[in-house]
Formats: sequence, C-alpha cells, structure tokens
Amino acid sequence: MRGFGLVTLSAVLLIICGRETEASAPVILTSPVETVEGANAILSCNLTDVTLPIAGHQWLKGSKVILEDEEASPLMTYNITEVNHDSSGQYTCKFLTTPEVSEVINVTVAPHVVAYKKSEHGNEGDTGVLTCKSSSFPPVEQWTWYMALPEENKPIVNGSDDRYFIKSSGNKTELRILQLDIERDQGNYICNGSNILGSTGATVSLRVRSRLAALWPFLGIVAEVLILVTIIFIYEKRRKPDEVPDEDEGAAPLKSNAGPNHDNAVRQRNSS
Repeated sequence: MRGFGLVTLSAVLLIICGRETEASAPVILTSPVETVEGANAILSCNLTDVTLPIAGHQWLKGSKVILEDEEASPLMTYNITEVNHDSSGQYTCKFLTTPEVSEVINVTVAPHVVAYKKSEHGNEGDTGVLTCKSSSFPPVEQWTWYMALPEENKPIVNGSDDRYFIKSSGNKTELRILQLDIERDQGNYICNGSNILGSTGATVSLRVRSRLAALWPFLGIVAEVLILVTIIFIYEKRRKPDEVPDEDEGAAPLKSNAGPNHDNAVRQRNSS
C-alpha cells in the first residue's frame, strides 16, 4: 500500500508539471483569413508571451522567406493585395525567439485549372496524351475528364474500353488515349478539378492525323522530282535537229575543201 501511494503521488506530480509546462509554452494567436478571390487579406500573428525576447520576425510562403525584419513587437502582419491562385498557399509567421516559435496560416481558393497545351496533335494508331494542372491551394481533391459532345459531355472512366487511362496526383492530371482513331477520338476534352471551395475546368482540343499524314512531305518531293524529269525529257525530245549535230556541221567543210586540192594534185602527177 505504501509503494502504491508513492506511485500515485509521482503520477500526480507528473500531471501537474505537464500542465505547468503546457501553460508556460508560448501561444500564437492568428486572425481568421477571408479567402475571397480578388479581395485583400491581412495575415496577423500575436505572440501571447510578451516576456519572451524577440529578435525579429519572418514570413514564409512554403519554405521561402518572403518578408523579414528585426523588430521586437509581439504582433506581426502581412498584407496580400489580391487573393488568387498565385497568392494562395501556406504562410508561416515565425518569431525569432529562443527557441523559435511559429504558426501556419492557410490562404485557400477554388482550383485554378488550366490545360498544359490547349491543342494536342497525334497520329492515328499512336497514343494521345492530354494534361491539365492547377496552381492553387489547397490541392485538387478530385479530377474528372469528359469528352465534349453536342448533346452533353460524356464522362471518361479510367480504364474504359482498354484505351482510356487517367493518372492524377494532387494538382496535375493526365489522360492517355491508346490507339488513336480519327473518327472516335478527335474533338474537345474537358478536365475538371474540385476541392472544398469549388471546381473549375479547362478544355483541350485533340486533333488526330491520318496515317499517311507523315508521308505527304516525302510524296510531295517525289512528285516534284518526277515533274522536273518529265519536263527535261520532253524538252530534249522536241529540240530541233540542227541544234543537236554541231560537230557534224564543222566536219562537212573539211571534206569539201579537201576535194579540190586532191584533184589538182592528181592532175599535176598525170601531166608530168
């Protein structure tokens, strides 16, 4: 019983000491943030322990320091002139004390979905890859792909027809279409991303080229060569005869000039 009393007393002292430690730990109070896109937002942090020496402050977005000072005030603020997908994210207010204390403030907006390329091209029979991304915080919780049709948008199920495969991770999604078909797959596709604050989408245009599309430049060169050879052949066939035998015309006078000299020589021999 005596040992049991010692254990109980130790446990009570431990609980009391723990409560005193928790109570003495510095606390940072943060102001609520209005996450209205296009509006201004002021982030503020207030250190409750005014006796703790402060050597300065730091504001960080993610892991990057965006503002720093050497003031000793227990209150630090940061002004966001316009809340949008670029300014959304996790902000950290850090008091340069010993030890340092900090608190995280989330600035959240609805997804800002954009297509990596607004227009993609692929050859028939190849694999088409369509990509969308979002640069806002918090990350997209669910991605959905649709094929735009005149009647209504057709949802694309991952793995359907053994040709459509969707790979999504956080703020990026990718749709792969195997064995592109010019009749079935050409058109507009919509990627839609959503989180707790809403959803937005973007459109990607897919153009599928015929299998022979890659051969058209080569066939064009071959056709030009054939046309040139045909023109040269026709030109050679239609040239006038007197334009061709230039060497024969030069040889004829030699024969005619040699004839009289030869006759005179024969006559001189006969008279002698």
